[in-house]
Amino acid sequence: MSDLLAMTQLSVEQFLHEDTLLTPQQQLQILHNSLCLANDDTFGLRLGQRLTSPTHGAMGFLVNSSPDLFTALRAFQAFLPIRMNLARLELVTKGDWLEMTCSFDTVLNEELLRVLSEIAVIVFFDSAEFIVGRPVEEVTSCFVHKEPAYSDHYPNYIPGPIEFGAESLLLKIPLELCKVPNVSANHENYVMALQQCETMLEQLHPNEKTCKYQVQKMMLSHPPGVLSEDDVASALFICKRTLARRLKMEGTSFRRIRDDILSQQAVGYLRDSNMSIESMAGLLNYHDSANFRRAFKRWFSVTPDQYRRSNQTEIRSLSEPSGVRPRG
Repeated sequence: MSDLLAMTQLSVEQFLHEDTLLTPQQQLQILHNSLCLANDDTFGLRLGQRLTSPTHGAMGFLVNSSPDLFTALRAFQAFLPIRMNLARLELVTKGDWLEMTCSFDTVLNEELLRVLSEIAVIVFFDSAEFIVGRPVEEVTSCFVHKEPAYSDHYPNYIPGPIEFGAESLLLKIPLELCKVPNVSANHENYVMALQQCETMLEQLHPNEKTCKYQVQKMMLSHPPGVLSEDDVASALFICKRTLARRLKMEGTSFRRIRDDILSQQAVGYLRDSNMSIESMAGLLNYHDSANFRRAFKRWFSVTPDQYRRSNQTEIRSLSEPSGVRPRG
């Protein structure tokens, strides 16, 4: 274990503790150390195959319970930082295809780039096969690195066409495949995992001390719409008036923070599921669907049904939440 952690400044106890967050540099150093210890060219392929969904914790649970492959990919795009903070995903539609590009926020040597690319692609195929129910042979994998000497092993791990020497690490996925319903989808599990991932993502910024951040973090760690202003003030050991004053100094309010969170959860349900408006209202803790409809109209100037109709044929990148922003 000490050889694995060489040059990371991590003790074995720290590494094994589930709350320890590794820096990108520590992640890369551990991967480099693993390569040296394994002395096996196919290490990246084998490691990728072992990183099945359960190993990704809440994010893997979220992906597997997603209604379809596209929603799962958006989950990967949004919450990848809680697993590997140096990787980024971009989703772009081109005709009948969805192109998913993976990039890294640091300069990598050829060996590390190759291994990380192999891992990323195999993790995708594992999740896609679980959701679609079969190997997704129609997906093309484009690697930046040159064809390695052991390329004859790739088909044992990657079912679709493979290209080397591409400009970027890219997966070409048929849009129709992205829409295939996940037979294992579970909306309650999806919502629970989504809340966990949102909370974990917020915790990646532990030095954030603003009152707004503390309120957001508290709301995201509880069921939607449950916390009152009195509850939050009590948890922060201040009175309700002091909470309102601090938030006002930061240019916001309790209601605005709550509305921002609820509105984005609402449009997520409308885009990602066929849930009824009544069920949606219940999940967001509205007393009835009429109250939820009024709130949604206030946020977006359209009804939930109108929003769903206008968006049901569109696939949007998760980095662009929606064309209409909530109002204060």
